[in-house]
Amino acid sequence: MTEIQPLVEMRGVHKNYGTLQVLSGIDLEMRPGDRLVVIGPSGGGKSTLLRIMMGLEDIRRGEIDLLGKRYITGHEQSGKTRIDSTLRKQVGMVFQHYTLFPHLTIISNLTLAAIKTRGMSKPAALDKGMQLLKRLGLESKAQSYPSQLSGGQKQRVAIARALMLDPRLMLFDEVTSALDPELVAEVEAVMLELAEQQMPMMLVTHDMWFAKNIASRVIFCAGGVVVEDGPPEQVLGDPVNPRTREFIERVFHIKT
Repeated sequence: MTEIQPLVEMRGVHKNYGTLQVLSGIDLEMRPGDRLVVIGPSGGGKSTLLRIMMGLEDIRRGEIDLLGKRYITGHEQSGKTRIDSTLRKQVGMVFQHYTLFPHLTIISNLTLAAIKTRGMSKPAALDKGMQLLKRLGLESKAQSYPSQLSGGQKQRVAIARALMLDPRLMLFDEVTSALDPELVAEVEAVMLELAEQQMPMMLVTHDMWFAKNIASRVIFCAGGVVVEDGPPEQVLGDPVNPRTREFIERVFHIKT
């Protein structure tokens, strides 16, 4: 039986901001279809980990493979990080604060990158964009501007924009934390639908219910390293490491 090739392999990834060491040798592997939820204390490197995977941050040293090819390499002596720009196009990211262009209509927000960076024809991009908006229940908002949408609608547009480029891996960085509680469910429903379709994803969230429902794996990061890694029922329900247990009890108010 042929072993399934990992989608992502991180080996010894170190990241510093000046003298502050944020990641202290992260080793991590993701398989195709994995839905990896990253939890941990503030400053533990969760969002940094996602930004590194998106190619938005350099690393001091370490290696990251994506789709079986070398994606990112940190060179401590030269201080430079090599990023394969072709592989970076296989990763999509949705941020906490939407990052939509306020002066563009919703459909233009979706089609801009597909036309400019992928060479998609305008008719093909418009057709794909409208299909995605229809899928996410936003077809009627195509000619609206971001200021005319609710926070939940903006975040769904941000997800649609990332999907326009057909990523092989999706990253979600606390995408519901800036939303009013009543708007959280509509965004989480879209992400759960992607999970059902086996879209590989790495996400940071503080929503315990959502983490348990979407994750195939949960990792707890603290002190710049992976402290615990396992299925959600184990890491969130019966953590092995005392540091994980303390975090779960303190942050989620759940006795394990």
